[in-house]
Amino acid sequence: MRYTLETMGTVASIELPDGWEAELRPMRAIFDEIEQRFSLYRPESELSRIASGQLSLSAASDELLASYARALEWRSSTGGSFSPHRPDGVIDLNGIVKAEAIERAGKHLQTVGCPSWSINVGGDILISPTGGAQPTGIVDPADSSALLCAITLGGSLLALATSGSAHRGDHIWRGGSTAPPQFIQVSVAAADIVTADVLATAIVAGGRDALDDITDRWDVDVITVDRAGALRTTQGLLRSLATR
Repeated sequence: MRYTLETMGTVASIELPDGWEAELRPMRAIFDEIEQRFSLYRPESELSRIASGQLSLSAASDELLASYARALEWRSSTGGSFSPHRPDGVIDLNGIVKAEAIERAGKHLQTVGCPSWSINVGGDILISPTGGAQPTGIVDPADSSALLCAITLGGSLLALATSGSAHRGDHIWRGGSTAPPQFIQVSVAAADIVTADVLATAIVAGGRDALDDITDRWDVDVITVDRAGALRTTQGLLRSLATR
């Protein structure tokens, strides 16, 4: 059955087998805890208090420091295309913590033995490693009510994340560049949701150079849409296109 939760400024759609709805409560607790800690829209959150100077980074919780350290590792490995810092220097972990929430929720379901499930938070999707292949849609950047395509998740690719400016505006900073992004939408399929989400953001930020670098170095499948509406895809993604 499919359930919906409003959380982290968006909607989570969770599919669970019949009889497993009790797991929605601990999953909501995971999402709420991360939102309360990391949201820069909540002045009382831990990250907001660091941004405002009320709390020093050295006094931050272990959970926040772990996410920040993970984001810094991704900044290094992507050559700065992904960054946890806004141009004004404010620490902003929005590019990783939603994926971490999905990751934690998925680990919870695995720990309790849920046989099949999927978690979709704002279009970022993780499926059960034991639930079999699953067709998964990618939204059309020109029409949010339509699909650009559908791919099959499963096997070594369990996660899909989409980033870009088509529906949320240009919210991804690009090393101080004011030029329009080359890609208005990037979708990445990967083995885990954090890798998928971070690399989708990095490709939007870094453009074609980042796309070439990332697809050379990571085992991911990618589809991009540029400003003229042209598509680029990896061969793996073409092979995973779901047929109706």
